[in-house]
Amino acid sequence: MRNLLAIGLAIGSAGAVSAQTASDWSAYGGDGRGQRHVPLAQITPRNVAQLELAWSLRTGELGEGFARAGEALTFEATPLKLGDTLYFPTATGVVFALDAASGRERWRFDARVDRTRDYSEMATRGVSAWRDANAAAGAACAERIVFATIDARLIAIDAKTGKRCADFGADSGTPGEVDLSRNVRRIERRLGQYQITSPPAIAGDVAVVGSSIGDNGGTALELGVVRGYDLRSGALLWHWDPIPRTASIPPDAANPDFGEIDAQQARWTGAANAWAPFAVDAERGLVFVPTGSASPDFFGGVRPGDNRWASSVVALRAATGELAWGRQLVHHDLWDYDTASPPMLVDLDRGGAKVPALVQLTKTGQVFVLNRESGEPLFPIEERAVPQGAVAGETPSPTQPFSSLPPLVSHAKVTPDDAWGLTFWDRGACRDAIAALRSEGIYTPPSLQGTIERPGYAGGSNWGGGTWDPQRNLLIANVMDLPFVVALIPRDQLDAQYDSGLYRGWEFARQSGTPYAMRRALLKSPLGAPCTAPPWGRLVALDLGKGEIAWSKPLGTSRDRAPWPFWSIEGAPNMGGPLSTAGGLTFIGATTDNFLRAFDSASGVEVWKARLPAGGQATPMSYEAGGRQYVVIAAGGHAKLGTAQGDYVLAYALPATR
Repeated sequence: MRNLLAIGLAIGSAGAVSAQTASDWSAYGGDGRGQRHVPLAQITPRNVAQLELAWSLRTGELGEGFARAGEALTFEATPLKLGDTLYFPTATGVVFALDAASGRERWRFDARVDRTRDYSEMATRGVSAWRDANAAAGAACAERIVFATIDARLIAIDAKTGKRCADFGADSGTPGEVDLSRNVRRIERRLGQYQITSPPAIAGDVAVVGSSIGDNGGTALELGVVRGYDLRSGALLWHWDPIPRTASIPPDAANPDFGEIDAQQARWTGAANAWAPFAVDAERGLVFVPTGSASPDFFGGVRPGDNRWASSVVALRAATGELAWGRQLVHHDLWDYDTASPPMLVDLDRGGAKVPALVQLTKTGQVFVLNRESGEPLFPIEERAVPQGAVAGETPSPTQPFSSLPPLVSHAKVTPDDAWGLTFWDRGACRDAIAALRSEGIYTPPSLQGTIERPGYAGGSNWGGGTWDPQRNLLIANVMDLPFVVALIPRDQLDAQYDSGLYRGWEFARQSGTPYAMRRALLKSPLGAPCTAPPWGRLVALDLGKGEIAWSKPLGTSRDRAPWPFWSIEGAPNMGGPLSTAGGLTFIGATTDNFLRAFDSASGVEVWKARLPAGGQATPMSYEAGGRQYVVIAAGGHAKLGTAQGDYVLAYALPATR
């Protein structure tokens, strides 16, 4: 049911805090287009070696009081820069405002996140900003910082003071915030499994919000709705559900606002949620939403068909939430191949004309380029036959969409001949493990014996996405090539397998409501190294003018994850994203070896690196203040990736001139 208040709402640039200049970073991806490119050229390949630490700040937010901080805490934030101030959040719900030139704290706001819940993820990637065009300059909350929390609240605070905006959510019982857990079929036993981890997209005077759902617990989980909220009042304007509903049965009491729900679909209605950052085309009034897989991830027998619009990218009309177009990128997803990367909006030269394009990276390592007005492919997409032969009760899609652009990671099957190890014994153990598993290349269905999933469910590309270098027509992205093992478990064997002690380090999930539970793990040797040869992580540049890979380089090393004699292995697992600059550089942390690096964007040659005090699993940004160009990254580690945890924000610049 679409709220009529939304109809006719104007979408344009009026809601932005200000038009982006070379010195600002006004949205998570630089601006609403998500290109992660800054038009600054003070730092170049010729002088980047002179970069030094200009300032640093420690937040003090290390997860104290959170039960699973040691297992789930991250620091994935990318700051905004507006005027002379930086803004960023921590996963613990604290927002900071800093002086952009010195890093000095101006204020902090504590959302007082509930620390008692069992959060599946402890991640908050950024905040958003909005300027009320109807408010007088200098009025309270004329400029707002808007953000969401891992305990599912949307909060608006004054950008100047950090105080709550009392008119936002005034009817909610807690002025300054809106409860996002309402009308999503919240399941009490799963408190902490319904969260918001990415910043809202700002489209005119509307904040568009998705959600993060722990989606392997079962079939009927929380709803993956996308919602639009009025940025002045906090009123819900519209919602869009990626899973179609039909008028067959009355709505349940816990979910009265979503109309009548088909009985079959109600059994698999959970998830398909949009947890990655969105992109906004203000001129066309469109918001672009990448969606996740329907629940549960690895068995779809109770969600037959393609499951549109799960594992897709869709364009919604920002004023009303109406679907403008959609493109499913994985049919009947059985691999947790969420569309996890933020869409990027670019203008491509096609036949002498500029064509408005959407670039979508995926966990499969494929790159889809679509006309953002129509959703039609700008590089052909074809349906190809994929492996079949699934477990009883499952019907995989016979085909999957493949982009004509070259994939950024391998889709080949893993064979015993591919076995790799740190020692001869290690390699032999990997060879035996591979021989015992099913492996027929990408989209091999999960099996009882265990299936090798390549690329694994972490990507390919993940939430860090890529960057667009318009001067060089390059899409630059970090990717992983790490095969995982996924095994389905007959329901009556779950407890025995879990208690056997044979699967230490594996992740188990019940997948309630289906005949099968699930376990998954990295395909690794007894010494803990991946069973396939490095590089496991790369930085890749794709020339979208030619449709060719321009360069591909190993990213990071095995330092900090392997014992000293093995530090030199190139190509590390990574989580985070890149930043490109007009100066011809691409900056990226992301890797497990705790470095921030700079690469020559034209050639891919590494030209600089700095040791970080903790894992840099965040995407850097850049801005100018006081005549200096700064590159800033959050270094706080990533518990699930196993990097060193911390609470640092670090800014690098060329030496100050006197």
